[in-house]
Amino acid sequence: MKTGHKHFHPAFTIGGMALGIIWLIPLIWMVGTAFTEASYTMSILPKTKPTLDNLKYVWNAVPFGRYYLNTLIVVVATYSVQFVTVTLAAYALAVLKFKGEKLIFIIIFIQIIIPNDVLISPNYMMLADLGLTDTKLGIMLPFFGSAFGIFLLRQMFKTVPLALSEAATIDGCNLIQIIRHVYVPSSKAAYLSFALVSVSYHWNNFLWPLIVTNSPENRTLTVGLALFAKSKEAVMQWANVCAATFIISAPLVIAFFIFQKRFINSFVSSGIK
Repeated sequence: MKTGHKHFHPAFTIGGMALGIIWLIPLIWMVGTAFTEASYTMSILPKTKPTLDNLKYVWNAVPFGRYYLNTLIVVVATYSVQFVTVTLAAYALAVLKFKGEKLIFIIIFIQIIIPNDVLISPNYMMLADLGLTDTKLGIMLPFFGSAFGIFLLRQMFKTVPLALSEAATIDGCNLIQIIRHVYVPSSKAAYLSFALVSVSYHWNNFLWPLIVTNSPENRTLTVGLALFAKSKEAVMQWANVCAATFIISAPLVIAFFIFQKRFINSFVSSGIK
């Protein structure tokens, strides 16, 4: 049976374009203001020639290089650990049969619904007891497991034919080798989807790093931006604040436009059914 492509009503198309333009207005204004001469007033349209002075000033006024390095360490290390933990948990829930499997899955699913902010107090008290406050490990530790990642990969692993793992067992593969050579390669779309969600969340995470860190050696970009906006270095000029915002948001925006199709396709084919 042939299936045709769905055609959307022109009104939906126009509405989507209008929402996209509205979403872009703050971004366009931020970029335009970041590259204009510093001013104490806010203007919709830039009235001066483009300049890079704001970016240079902001970069040298506060240790954004250190903040970038801290953020990269947090983002990469967190996802690396999550890759292992969510893979093993998802495999156990999708393939293995054991007592209490459904209860454990329900508990993990409930964690998706609970906002992370609710867990700030118990997480902070636990880190304080461990002596891990104001450390990069303290920022990352509560996120080494991911309920969303487990759920996403569990759904994807369930679509992998059991015949593949049985064939790998006959060939002499152990459990880790089966996961590595059968389930992980078959779930690249789900891993990409989770990577995009994890990286963007931890790159933009503000409240938890703000509470945990106290020194510039461990602060992330979002915390550095908030402190800069209130500091005397910003001298109450919108161009400087927008320049700092541009420095932080540019990598994610550029990555999104480059990998836009893969980003959308990965969610479409990630096996959430």
